[in-house]
Amino acid sequence: MKQLFTENEQLKSEFKQLFGSPQKIVLTAHQNPDGDAYGSIFSLYHVLKNLGHQVYAISPTSHADYIAWMPGVNEVINFEDSLENGRAKRLIKEANVIFCLDFSALDRAKDMHTPIKESKAVKVLIDHHQQPEGFADYVYWDEKAAATCELIFCLLEDLDWLGALDKDGATCLYTGILTDTGSFKFDSTTKRVHRIAGELIDKGINPNQINRRLFDQNSFDRLRFMGYALGEKLTYLPEYRTALFSFTEEEQNKFNLKKGDTEGLVNYGLSIAGAVMSAIFIEKETMVKVSFRSVDDFSVAELSRNHFNGGGHKNAAGGRSTLGLEATVEKFLSLLPEHKEELLKQP
Repeated sequence: MKQLFTENEQLKSEFKQLFGSPQKIVLTAHQNPDGDAYGSIFSLYHVLKNLGHQVYAISPTSHADYIAWMPGVNEVINFEDSLENGRAKRLIKEANVIFCLDFSALDRAKDMHTPIKESKAVKVLIDHHQQPEGFADYVYWDEKAAATCELIFCLLEDLDWLGALDKDGATCLYTGILTDTGSFKFDSTTKRVHRIAGELIDKGINPNQINRRLFDQNSFDRLRFMGYALGEKLTYLPEYRTALFSFTEEEQNKFNLKKGDTEGLVNYGLSIAGAVMSAIFIEKETMVKVSFRSVDDFSVAELSRNHFNGGGHKNAAGGRSTLGLEATVEKFLSLLPEHKEELLKQP
């Protein structure tokens, strides 16, 4: 399903008219931003600045080191930082336009959800997750898109704004597409995705450098943790074609893990021949963070939405639990028998 406001000529005309004069704009994405979230924010940050607007990037939380190199990240305002929170709230209140990027439910913006909801600004939603809430004035949403960054490129095409996309903005878009397609290997990688990647290369980006900055800059502690995770913590249940990891806070502290250090680990479970689903359970102070990945037609979004207060995409979803780590894992294991037939029938 999709909802693209540019397909309505009146809405498209109104939108272009709105941006025909300088606006005060806030760009934000979901908490614990990933490559697609920051790729979305900072691609638009560069484009809108080049178009003459006053633009501010505000993140609900801090970001992981692996995306700290992206062009423009040094300008981000962290809503959770007590020294920046007051300014962030003021900018949200004073904004003419707020872009909500790579999330479709306001609670994904964590503590920012109330200021955004109460703001009188025009709200623009650009996203590819399932079941968007109806809080935005302009919606550019397609759940079949590989990444929000893919949709941003298409929106720039629709609005004739591609001329304002410079090398820095293109680098950010490529980063989001690269991370959300699993380096162009997920089923969501289409002919359009490859066309867009080619056009971004024409903007002067360096794909090799982007790839190295994302995937080849591990800390020594993270590499040690990866070895421990794969050697000691990976469990495979062939009767359900399911892999899983679980980590206590003590284990995370042992390897001095930082935000983002567990990113991508869940995908390793799917590298087992015959695996259909992989899950990871990470103990936090107040809850257990849950991430799922799957292949083919098995929907982890539905599983996460129905049982773990989450959601996402058919083959990539996340959730949370307040049951504690051991009880959360036991709950997951107890659900597998009812999904056994569907898991086993996948190619």
